[in-house]
Amino acid sequence: MLKLESRPQASRLWTYGSPVLALCVTVLIGVALFTLLGKDPVRGLQIFFWEPVRSQYALGELMVKATPLLLIALGLAVCFRSNVWNIGAEGQFVMGAIFAGGVALLASKDTGAWIVPTLLLAGVLGGMAWAGLTALLRDRFNANEILVSLMLVYVATLLLSYLVFGPWKDPMGYNFPQTRTFEKVTQIPRLMAGSRVHIGLLIALASAAALWVFLFRSRAGFAQQVGGLAPDAARYAGFSSRRALWTALLVSGGAAGLAGALEVAGPIGQLTPYVPAGYGFAAIIVAFVGRLHPVGMVFSAILMSMFYIGGELAQSRLGLPKSLTGVFQGLLLFSLLACDTLIAYRVRWVRADGAKAGA
Repeated sequence: MLKLESRPQASRLWTYGSPVLALCVTVLIGVALFTLLGKDPVRGLQIFFWEPVRSQYALGELMVKATPLLLIALGLAVCFRSNVWNIGAEGQFVMGAIFAGGVALLASKDTGAWIVPTLLLAGVLGGMAWAGLTALLRDRFNANEILVSLMLVYVATLLLSYLVFGPWKDPMGYNFPQTRTFEKVTQIPRLMAGSRVHIGLLIALASAAALWVFLFRSRAGFAQQVGGLAPDAARYAGFSSRRALWTALLVSGGAAGLAGALEVAGPIGQLTPYVPAGYGFAAIIVAFVGRLHPVGMVFSAILMSMFYIGGELAQSRLGLPKSLTGVFQGLLLFSLLACDTLIAYRVRWVRADGAKAGA
């Protein structure tokens, strides 16, 4: 029979091999799922893994989806490496969109190009302010940051609904719950003609490079991780665990807020109740599949955006529900959790006579 045996030390091979195995398991389960639903599994996999990369336009859409996922995941990686569990990035994303949208609504046709960096800064501040509430309650009252950040997601979503159904509602919008379309001057500059890819992609890649330097090549990054993981050791070394808490949440909130600002001033162009697209929750999976490493998260963000696009295409071409996106995301997460067992344990085949064979 098979038996799990504890390893003397964590397997470096499976630390990076586990996400690959988890993806393979997800694909196999996906094949079975398509078959049970009476759909051609080859066509289903083609829609999820080939259609999003088959043309220049498709690649552009892939990058549009990957940009907010990567930005939010980079901020969450700072939190998780600091042992701060920010589960409310979705709310910080929404607040960044609200703050940026408020600035965009002030613009007119005569407004200068300065409005773009201003609204991006507003988005960052909005996300930081929302994450700061979680930091304050954790710091002053030792409130659980998981529950606080998660509950604030619903507060942010309700605030957005109040604004688009109420004071910010477009009077010329045929009673639809949305703001007026932002002026053209507020649009984020695009990288290519005929594509929706914008400078947010460059910002996200630059942020990944900056995070790598911060985490692995700076004393501040080392102090950040020690302050969260071992507060007593951090105090002995002169590092502040309190500073680590605030830094982690403010950086994470700022990154999510920036993603929200880029989304409403880029692909969407206005505030609607549908701004919360689940990016804040999906970015948690992106962070862990990418092993909380900036380079790994670049690839996992692309993979997750393929799931988003594949789910939309499966709805229109195969007649499947759009919720299939969430199914694949969940399968990937649970497969990863299962495969991560191999990091700390090895599988042994134990024969009836008690002898062991390595596996």
